[in-house]
Amino acid sequence: MLESLGRSARQAARTLARTSTEQRNRAVNAIADALIEERAAILSANAADMRAAREAGVKEALLDRMLLTSARLEAIAADVRTVAALPDPLNVVFERGVLPNGLRVEKIRVPIGVIGVIYEARPNVTADVAALCLKAGSAVILRGGSDILRSATALIHAIQRGLERVDLPPTCIQLIDDPDRERVRELLTLDQYVDMIIPRGGAGLHEFCRRNATIPVITGGIGVCHAYVDHTAPIEQVVPIIVNAKVQRPSVCNALDTLLVERAAAQRVLPRVAAALAEHDVELRCAPEALAIIKADCEPEWRVLPASDADWGQEFLALVLSIRIVDGLDAALDHIATYSTGHSETILSRDNAAIERFLHEVDSAAVYANASTRFTDGAQLGLGAEIAVSTQKLHARGPMALAELTSYKWVIRGDGHVRE
Repeated sequence: MLESLGRSARQAARTLARTSTEQRNRAVNAIADALIEERAAILSANAADMRAAREAGVKEALLDRMLLTSARLEAIAADVRTVAALPDPLNVVFERGVLPNGLRVEKIRVPIGVIGVIYEARPNVTADVAALCLKAGSAVILRGGSDILRSATALIHAIQRGLERVDLPPTCIQLIDDPDRERVRELLTLDQYVDMIIPRGGAGLHEFCRRNATIPVITGGIGVCHAYVDHTAPIEQVVPIIVNAKVQRPSVCNALDTLLVERAAAQRVLPRVAAALAEHDVELRCAPEALAIIKADCEPEWRVLPASDADWGQEFLALVLSIRIVDGLDAALDHIATYSTGHSETILSRDNAAIERFLHEVDSAAVYANASTRFTDGAQLGLGAEIAVSTQKLHARGPMALAELTSYKWVIRGDGHVRE
């Protein structure tokens, strides 16, 4: 089954490689139209997925990720249209020169070809990935979680109708509709046809892909994010930044997990930060010194607990924050180097030397000074959209948008040149 999908995707990728910017934009907009036109079927399929998930005892947080409503579908279609309006990443010459022998050399952005995307309980990913890969000129094979199979199938049906409307093969966007986990393993070894794998999910999915793939895998999206506050940081900035990084959307990969506070700032910073987080019912898991300072000021309803060893390097994805007091920047850098997953870290400071050292030495995909980690997002960083956040270093790092969904080739023009 998967070999047939792969063969069809490779042929569709060759067709896409010949398309113009205008053709691909029309196709993306046609997908948005079809999502709205097929609203009833999509919402009905999603309702069936939701019923099955509730009967299976799925937690509320996951149910919310799975849910599609008319308003959410409208928003998904609007996001797809946004992709159509973005600049074309293809056929851009980003390096050129003339060699001493007269050869004219260019490097030009081209499609990757066929991309496999494995994702879990977010049906919106189906449309997001379809639009981004199509705009970037690549065919895609999708494999969603079994709990959203009906939703994903209905979405793909609409997407393929949109493609047919603009005379593109529906095999540009395909779905593996078999829920058997063995199909994931097969996709990971379909190297004859698939050029790159992008997993969208938790640590277990990423690890499974790394261990089983014979195709390059873009891993990321797992964020153990840190903030370091030193004695020069103004409290009027510290409190809102920490609250925003932790509270605005705690279940995502760029939410804050660990707060490190310089000892010289602890008495001034920790009570204020703890009180602000208590208003949002954040559970604080504190190393002994931080625990003593916060406990001295805390109200009965505050959720303040001793930290365990497991709370360092933990991606909570919930209203939980671990807190530790450190001697200074060196200790903060050591802690981050030990426990970070290379996603996003921030320093809150007015010491320019400390800021520059932090930005230079922290080896993460996104490093911040005096800003929330919540900005590690393609749309927030001006990319328009993203397909994933990469925490590795080869090909792409950080939010992956249209440019990161391309490769490049060398184009060399001569005039009878032969090598001596």
